[in-house]
Amino acid sequence: MVKMLSGTIKSGDWKGEKHVPVIEYEKEGDLVKIEVSVGKEVPHPNTPEHHIAWIELYFHPQGENFPIMVGRVAFTAHGDPLTEPKAVFFIRTNKKGKLYALSYCNIHGLWENEVQLE
Repeated sequence: MVKMLSGTIKSGDWKGEKHVPVIEYEKEGDLVKIEVSVGKEVPHPNTPEHHIAWIELYFHPQGENFPIMVGRVAFTAHGDPLTEPKAVFFIRTNKKGKLYALSYCNIHGLWENEVQLE
């Protein structure tokens, strides 16, 4: 299934593309607060016709074989009220690795981004 999806997932520079999920994190000891948002620099429309439906976050610890799904947030209000495509996750780890985020736009499909967790 991943092979089938890999050719459909788009990426880009989040400063110029409104669909790329932006990953920001803060560490306090082993507690990591991770915020994922879509439309940080270029706002994404948030209407019934054009919206971000969900965001997923994964952590792939350095030296391990597989990523771990941290969580998934579905944005289901696209009228009045409007759901903003922002999610906050918390994990406890002392490991380094990569954080991966996927977002899904109902018109433009799947988008991804990654950052190194130090």
